[in-house]
Amino acid sequence: MEKETPENSNLQESRLGLGLAAIGRPEYINIREHPDEDKAESSYRHRAISLLEFAYQKGVRDFDTAASYGKGEQFLKDWYHQKRYSDVRLSSKWGYTYKANWEIGYKGPHEVKEHSLDKLLEQWSNAAELLPGLKTYQIHSATFESGILKNNEVFDELDRIKRTTGIQIGVSVSGDNQKDVISAAAKIKVGGKDLFDSFQVTYNILDTSTHRVLHGLLKKGKTIIVKEALANGRLLRNKNYPRYEPLYQILDEIASAYGVGTDAIALRFVMDHLKPSLVLSGAATKLQLDSNLKALNIQLSPKEIASLKKFHIETEAYWLERKQLNWN
Repeated sequence: MEKETPENSNLQESRLGLGLAAIGRPEYINIREHPDEDKAESSYRHRAISLLEFAYQKGVRDFDTAASYGKGEQFLKDWYHQKRYSDVRLSSKWGYTYKANWEIGYKGPHEVKEHSLDKLLEQWSNAAELLPGLKTYQIHSATFESGILKNNEVFDELDRIKRTTGIQIGVSVSGDNQKDVISAAAKIKVGGKDLFDSFQVTYNILDTSTHRVLHGLLKKGKTIIVKEALANGRLLRNKNYPRYEPLYQILDEIASAYGVGTDAIALRFVMDHLKPSLVLSGAATKLQLDSNLKALNIQLSPKEIASLKKFHIETEAYWLERKQLNWN
């Protein structure tokens, strides 16, 4: 495929940040390339801090973690307290507790959800140690079922945190009803003002179901953070997903034209199609992050975006497939 030059050369309308979901714990829902890596906590801490510093030196300023990302929040805290960079934008999430305790092959649920006021108070006390670098604090995977969207006690406490610290209050969502949860959360007000300033959502070539609602929030000045832009690795060529072979071929053609990896094309699709505030790389190594960052140096043409848009699948099918991924 011949590379086309887009009319608009504003290459960095969306920022690229680093999410710590895969580097704060020894197992995660992903398709990994390094099953034999040293999984000791001390090794993970060393790699995480090294990767954070590498990312910063490469120009990354946005870093996202959560209380349930194993030791991810602590690793970020250790790095931040050591370096004290004044220009970073850190974000974390509350509402899940990490239960695997670094046990490889843990049989129970690795994370347990609890959207209670007590859990917020407990986990905020740890996240607050990331101030003043902490810029956004989010409810982790809000759902209708957890009751969080009707919990006025939590809303009042989140509003208090916002007023006393000046940080953004956000909500992250997952699942096949993401757009409905986002729409409901966007209507929540405390003291006549919107509670949520930021929305973190899964969005990628395979699932663009939230496009309209997110576009509307962007027009209102809200912060939109995209996670899982590579669909937990499913957008990288994999023999276990032969049904995506036509997509892999198109990604290969476009990547070849720009001289980058298919990961950069998948990330750039999100940047150019949705234009969110921030897209999170889920890189676990310096090599992966360096490849991801090449998305900042290209811009897809409307024709290329259209060729990728047609590969979206039904939302229910996307999330059913995701649920079948193993922790490894």
